[in-house]
Amino acid sequence: MNKIKKQLNTIVLGLILTILFATLVNPSIAIIKTTIDRIEGIIYDVRLNATLPEKVRESDHNIFVVDIDEKAIKDYGRFPWTRHTIKQLITNLVDAGVVVIAFDVIFPEPELNPLDTVFNTDIGQRLSGITAEQLTALRDELDADTQMAQVLGDTDIVLGVLFQQEASVQVGKLKDSTVNLLDKSAVQVQSLNFPGQLANLDVLQQAAYGQGFINSAPDPDGFIRRAALVIQHNGQFYPSLALEAARLYNLSETIDLETTQLPHTDHHSITAVKFGNNRIPTDEYGRVLVPFRGGQKSFPYYSAADVLNGSLTSEELEGGIAFIGTSAVGLADLRSTSVGLQYPGVEVHANILEGILQTDLFSYRPDWWQGALLIQILLLGIILSVALPLLGPMHMAILGGVSFAFVVGFNLFMWDQKIALPVTQPLGLVLFITFYNLARGFFAENSNKQKIKSMFDQYVPPAHIDKMLNDPSGVSLEGERKEMSVLFSDIRSFTSISEKLSANDLKDLLNEYFSPITKSIFEHQGTIDKYVGDMVMAFWGAPLNDPNHAENAVIGGFDMLKITAELRQQFLEKDWPAIYVGIGINTGDMNVGDMGSEYRRAYTVLGDAVNLGSRLESLTKFYGLEFLVSEFTKAQCPNILFRPVDKVKVKGKEEAVAIFEPVCESKDLTAELEQELKDLDVAYHLYLAQKWDQANLAYKTLLSQYPNRKIYQIYIERIEQLKDVELEADWDGSFTHTSK
Repeated sequence: MNKIKKQLNTIVLGLILTILFATLVNPSIAIIKTTIDRIEGIIYDVRLNATLPEKVRESDHNIFVVDIDEKAIKDYGRFPWTRHTIKQLITNLVDAGVVVIAFDVIFPEPELNPLDTVFNTDIGQRLSGITAEQLTALRDELDADTQMAQVLGDTDIVLGVLFQQEASVQVGKLKDSTVNLLDKSAVQVQSLNFPGQLANLDVLQQAAYGQGFINSAPDPDGFIRRAALVIQHNGQFYPSLALEAARLYNLSETIDLETTQLPHTDHHSITAVKFGNNRIPTDEYGRVLVPFRGGQKSFPYYSAADVLNGSLTSEELEGGIAFIGTSAVGLADLRSTSVGLQYPGVEVHANILEGILQTDLFSYRPDWWQGALLIQILLLGIILSVALPLLGPMHMAILGGVSFAFVVGFNLFMWDQKIALPVTQPLGLVLFITFYNLARGFFAENSNKQKIKSMFDQYVPPAHIDKMLNDPSGVSLEGERKEMSVLFSDIRSFTSISEKLSANDLKDLLNEYFSPITKSIFEHQGTIDKYVGDMVMAFWGAPLNDPNHAENAVIGGFDMLKITAELRQQFLEKDWPAIYVGIGINTGDMNVGDMGSEYRRAYTVLGDAVNLGSRLESLTKFYGLEFLVSEFTKAQCPNILFRPVDKVKVKGKEEAVAIFEPVCESKDLTAELEQELKDLDVAYHLYLAQKWDQANLAYKTLLSQYPNRKIYQIYIERIEQLKDVELEADWDGSFTHTSK
């Protein structure tokens, strides 16, 4: 519940998105509806092509195309052909046993009679009256339209008609419609309505047994995915070319149109067309999805030239249904479809006819599709809106992917059942909610990273944080033991300083001191462990490995001393006390990791090597120095020069440790300093060799040259004490400190 409360805004926004997508089931805004339809059309094309069988499906009916192709045009001249040629084409098909012929072409104009040509010339004027009368008696025999009309009744022939949007186009006279409206009370039926017509020549139109429109019904993007089975014209419904051919093939007298009344209106919408035992569900406009077999020429194609010259066998044509049309590019009957961009329009009719005769081939959108889509959107939206904000990025992506796969799988399952449900809205919802949550998670994680970075920037160098964020695998906050270097720094006489300042001034002093000191540590790849009062603790070598941790720590110490000297002058100008610090560094194996209790944890270091670093910082006061390191640190700093200081046994340790004062980097060595280090080396070795007088003289000489070095005075006093003491045989010059 706490998680839900934290993510309540995100959940609410997801539910709002769900409601918005629910309104897109049947959008009222034209541009939105058009956009969704176009997206759905693309998805439909992908789904159709993905589910088409590799082999062309077998058909129970011999449906083929008689193609007025380039070969036919070459052999018989440019189209349109003379009606004598069309008559011969029909005769040859009938003789071969074709039972239905459907023309995907129109014959709206009469062919000129040869006698009319004769009588309209000087030849006709020179003919005697008797000769003219005799020729006139032969007119019908010479009329190509009449001759073609005589063979239209030899078999079931359907002539194409083209309905027009322009009411002024009224060419030819239509036959009585064969479509019967079952519900006579359905006066206003929602349908495709065309007031204009382009029909065939009357003598041909009336002679044919059937008529069917050849109009296409493209989607908004111009692709033909659906086809109208009926069209309304002047208050009557007329069948498509394929539907009329199916009626004749099934020997049906009429085609029944089934409608249903729309709620709360007097309007009806089309639900199905019926003839014989066949019922074909349609959408509300009387359209069906074209049941494409496959790409171009999935049906048999026979050149019209081969039909005319009789080179085809009757076995190929017998009992068949022939669609006469063209695939020739120049005749402009090529369409953009789901299965091809240059698809012959005549083959679209063939696909529709096969679906009508085998109704199980049709995929359709049932009346309840909107309700099913709405339920799907609401269920997905509620689940994703509530679940995704509670998950991490990986599980978000998994749930989003599973939801996407579910929508696709469910849609394909319904498609396999011949139910074509829209998929754009649920897929869009899944993508929107998933990507929104992923984006929100990304920005939230990025924001958290920045917060964590800003927090850890106070402890770890920013460059380290960036590397940790960019390559988390290279970082471990788990406890581990590794060699590192630790630094302790403390302000001298801080108690007396604090007594001289007000609380605000003391706070300001520490802030002005810690800020540049912390920056320096970061710049030298160190990690702040903690601040305790005026003390700073830092370490090198974690959380990221640093092979030069000892040298980086010592150089960082140099910089801290330089900063302190600069601050000392600034503080004096503010009437604040001058500050001095002591720095101790040790190198060795330490335990490092995220440690603490369930209430508070810290990334820190522990171990004897850490304790020694703290002891070294304390010893700086004893030796009057600002900077001490152990022999272990010195051993890993070949580019830094050191003064030998002492060999000590600190409290809690039995073994002596050599300690040194870092002087400078090798590149900064001066001649004077070089000579001092040589003289000191001689003095220290005389001390270790117990040559007291010589050692005493050497240290006094150094003290005279550098009177402010307390360490030389310490050794002079120590020599005075030791020269009268009998030392053990294994004395190594070490000094035992009994206090911290």
